[in-house]
Amino acid sequence: MSYRVCIPCAGTGSRLGELTRFLNKSLVSIANRPTLSHLIEQFPQDVEFVIALGHKGHLVREYLGLAHPERTFYFASVEPFEGPGSGLGLSLLACREYLLQPFVFTSCDTLVDEAIPAPAENWMGFAEADDTRAYRTVGLENSNVVDICEKGVGEPATHKPYIGLSGIHDFAAFWSAMEQGGATAIETGEAYGLRRLLGYGIKARRFTWHDTGNPHALAVAREHFREPDEPNILDKANEAIWFVGDAVIKFSDDRKFIANRIKRVAELQGYVPQITGVGENMYRYDKVEGRVLSEVVTLPRFRQLLEFSQGFWAAKRLSAEQQSTFDENCLRFYRDKTLERVELFYRTCGKVDGTEAINGVAMPTLSRLLHSVDWNWLAKGLAGRFHGDFHFENIIVTEQERFVFLDWRQDFGGDLSVGDVYYDLAKILHGLIINHELVNLNLYHTDWQADHITFDVHRRQSLVDCERYFEVWLANNGYDVRKVRVLTALIYLNIAPLHHHPYTWLLYSLGKSMLHSELAGAKLGAT
Repeated sequence: MSYRVCIPCAGTGSRLGELTRFLNKSLVSIANRPTLSHLIEQFPQDVEFVIALGHKGHLVREYLGLAHPERTFYFASVEPFEGPGSGLGLSLLACREYLLQPFVFTSCDTLVDEAIPAPAENWMGFAEADDTRAYRTVGLENSNVVDICEKGVGEPATHKPYIGLSGIHDFAAFWSAMEQGGATAIETGEAYGLRRLLGYGIKARRFTWHDTGNPHALAVAREHFREPDEPNILDKANEAIWFVGDAVIKFSDDRKFIANRIKRVAELQGYVPQITGVGENMYRYDKVEGRVLSEVVTLPRFRQLLEFSQGFWAAKRLSAEQQSTFDENCLRFYRDKTLERVELFYRTCGKVDGTEAINGVAMPTLSRLLHSVDWNWLAKGLAGRFHGDFHFENIIVTEQERFVFLDWRQDFGGDLSVGDVYYDLAKILHGLIINHELVNLNLYHTDWQADHITFDVHRRQSLVDCERYFEVWLANNGYDVRKVRVLTALIYLNIAPLHHHPYTWLLYSLGKSMLHSELAGAKLGAT
């Protein structure tokens, strides 16, 4: 039976907090792809979808075009989607013109394990729960729904939580009720129309339910749907990488970021995947089969990477004017950006620039350390082709032992072609010291008290061996080892405010202590 599925995606998803600041709640990730894709995958290929759009609706439309081009979608705009006059019922009524036929209704934050039946009859989905007070409930009798109650009304002995999933066969009666219901129907949502269908008969369908609409439930759902060998990706509120079938989709809320990423593919030809689809906030490329280097790194393989990368870091010949511009870019990128990010860390983490000892070592203020950096020396970079985020989680090793680079930086201080090779070298060291997989497993510790900070992070012996080899390799190939280490310390400080607590503390503490060590900061005195 071919039918349509209505998925309202207009709401702001305020219960998910920061996760929906830059994304619609239907695009929040579970198992490295949006909840919306999990929903779509639950239905047969010939099913068509009707999507109500509101908050960040342009991102939902763009994502579906890139992730599911083989599917048919109809979109309805909802206004208002928040505040007075808004409600789930308004989203439904906006979709009415596309749903003058039997259809399935599903909330965009409802996932189930079982197959979802077609709307060949009226049905409502329910789940088991020890405490039903937080849910709208359905009264059951002989596998039929005989009552639909608001939160806290249904009797626990006879009522089960309704999960926001239903089949609506008698659509004409449903829409008649919704249109006649006025403000009450708008506020109540699909349950208002379903009450009209009680007289037509509604079957009760039991499901194993995974709610994704609040932080705790989302965490539980993520654990349930976790896939073996899934990539280790550290969450960022304004960026995402999604894996959908054989495709990878990169999202950023910054349209210039995406546009420049796309432009740089020509510069990185032969080292990065070809882009197969583009939007204003996203691009798509074919998934590269292989393993991320962080999972399979060995010292011989690391040596191969360095040899391979020497060709990638092709030197750029610059005129005197271009060299001056490049030096200025490096100075802004290293000094000015670091100062901005450190201030962002203090604002977002509620900390101040202090003299707390770190792992028992007396520390000056960070501002004093940064003031002691020879920025002109640091800004004398090595102009060449660059990746910009060159750590092991962004490098794939294929079955043929080829290296493919992922998630390249969009620019270097605004330049799409010329960057500092030293920055890529520092990113390698950054990844040798901090491994994302171990961070995801919470194999680190940090504690910030009034007068001291302590931190510790697990490291793989293979990465320690690679770090030792790397420093020898740098020196043997004429690179400034100290410059690489200072830049690595600055990288930790720069990315600290972009990540979650307490990882953000670890990055700040590691960056400050590493910078202190490289600058012989102990001689400055802890003031």
